[in-house]
Amino acid sequence: MKVTVIGAGNMGSAFVRQLTLAGHQVSVASRDGTKAAQAAAANPGARAVPAAGAAADADAIILATGYGDAAGALKALGDLQGKVVIDITNPLTADYMGLTLGHSTSAAEEIAKAVPGAHVVKAFNTLFAQVLAAGADLDGSKVTVFYASDSERAKQTARALAESMGFKTLDAGGLKNARYLEPLAGLNIYLGYGAGMGTAIAPAWIGKA
Repeated sequence: MKVTVIGAGNMGSAFVRQLTLAGHQVSVASRDGTKAAQAAAANPGARAVPAAGAAADADAIILATGYGDAAGALKALGDLQGKVVIDITNPLTADYMGLTLGHSTSAAEEIAKAVPGAHVVKAFNTLFAQVLAAGADLDGSKVTVFYASDSERAKQTARALAESMGFKTLDAGGLKNARYLEPLAGLNIYLGYGAGMGTAIAPAWIGKA
């Protein structure tokens, strides 16, 4: 697929790495052009592009900014009508130990309102950047990527990208269920940093075969 990654921080750079390794055509855009160039240079085949027009030929856009910057970053791309947007954000408080949204809405739902023509899917938000950068295998198990959307095309796009990178996937229902996935990410962050478990952890769902 042709994938545009918006953001070149830890998560954005990890996506550029894993998507490139999986054989996708990857473009990366960031308000910090130097970071975008560095992320592209570290992954042969990837390219740094300006934000304006970066979504034009993309099969998927991965939103790897902070939640507060998300709507502006997407709008800077131009026309997103019909585009699949994979939202990985979490609406975290300044100390990362709480959420600023919940119960009646979610970051994903607010982002979908900001870009009404796009097909928004919540995915990858429960992964630490370190886990994503290292790949899908964690302590002998495959890491699970949860995804939620009201668009079947967006769901299948997120699923295909995750599985191409080696991850297990689990359909978490409609976009409103991002209200569950974002607190799950919050718990993972607490366990990683607040409880001292470190960043080599990820949530999973276990059932009988």
